[in-house]
Amino acid sequence: MLLPLVGLAQQPDTARPLLLQDSLRQVQLENVDVAPGAIDTKGWLLLDKDIQTELEGAVFNLYNFKYDKAERQFRSLRRRYPNHPMPYFLLGLSTWWKIMPAGIQTTQYDKLFFAYMDTAITKGEALYKADNRNYEACFFLAAGYGFDARLHAERHDWRKATVGAKRALDYLDKSKEANGLSPEFLFGQALFNYYAVWIPDNYPLLKPVLLFFPKGNKQLGLQQLRNVADNGFYVGPEARVFLMRILINEEDKPEQAMPIARYLATTYPDNGYLQRIYANACFRQGEFRECERVSRDMLDKLNRGLPGYEANSGRYATYFLGYLMQNRYKDMAKAKEYYQRCIVFAETNGETKYGFYVFANLALARLADRGKDVTAARRYYSVVLDKSDHDSEQYKEAKAYLKTKRK
Repeated sequence: MLLPLVGLAQQPDTARPLLLQDSLRQVQLENVDVAPGAIDTKGWLLLDKDIQTELEGAVFNLYNFKYDKAERQFRSLRRRYPNHPMPYFLLGLSTWWKIMPAGIQTTQYDKLFFAYMDTAITKGEALYKADNRNYEACFFLAAGYGFDARLHAERHDWRKATVGAKRALDYLDKSKEANGLSPEFLFGQALFNYYAVWIPDNYPLLKPVLLFFPKGNKQLGLQQLRNVADNGFYVGPEARVFLMRILINEEDKPEQAMPIARYLATTYPDNGYLQRIYANACFRQGEFRECERVSRDMLDKLNRGLPGYEANSGRYATYFLGYLMQNRYKDMAKAKEYYQRCIVFAETNGETKYGFYVFANLALARLADRGKDVTAARRYYSVVLDKSDHDSEQYKEAKAYLKTKRK
């Protein structure tokens, strides 16, 4: 979250902005934790144990999607510390997690999110201007600019994303002197160390841009991320989320991600985003009984209208249940029903170019073919042909079928 390049890397290669090289100076991030010197930490809320005790329930409520309860405590903090960036950043983080469940598709919270992050940045800049060794201010400035740039990148506003990226990295560089004070300060550096290596390996078009960045260290980044996940208070849950996503997606190690996914899903059982990632990990690891339990729970919460349970959760849950009905229970009628519901959820959420949408149509096409329903099979295979990559096996299967079943 603190490094907007994570967001940039998730966009299509053809959309990569090259203007970064004009605005980023060389920053020197050390690959080792920096021991704290004689730093005056008076007034730093990040290190205040009483504040941590007070906000423990609020942080839990935030990640368990009890937004109202969490924000009530964050606003209480704001009343007492109106000139500190922390309460505004936490309110912005809560707003970010309202955006997350829909897969970054929803824009209804954008203005509120940017307003909170802008205020956190303004308050942080005032603290830093008063004391340029206030590394807590640097932390919130790096975080605020990083989150701001991340959403601008998701919205394809490259100019604002680039400006935010530069400023986030500048303040991340400044705050490294406080790494030894708290694992909170290490989070940004951990992400940088990992993604500074991963991005050029996986997105070659960004290599010229990353010449202007210091070198990273993937293994050190993962080690630092685990440290923050285990010991961080405010960013500990966020570090676990990133570690889980990296192990599942970037590293393709779902078996290592499984304990983290299980911990997050059981600790925050009403977080639809974390539940669907856990269900996916269970599915990939063959833990079908648990996958079924979580999928049914997601659908139940979606039907009850719980916050964060939207079409995206339904898309995951219905595909998994369709697969299990077909392959575990041999109930083809229920399998078809779940696959069809998956298609509706995907279309509702605009997720029709890949993934569950394609494979639900593929499953229905095969079932229709087995049932000698050529009309239905052609209809579903036509969707697979239209939405699949031309090198994929499902594309070749659909093309071959439609060729042999011409009208």
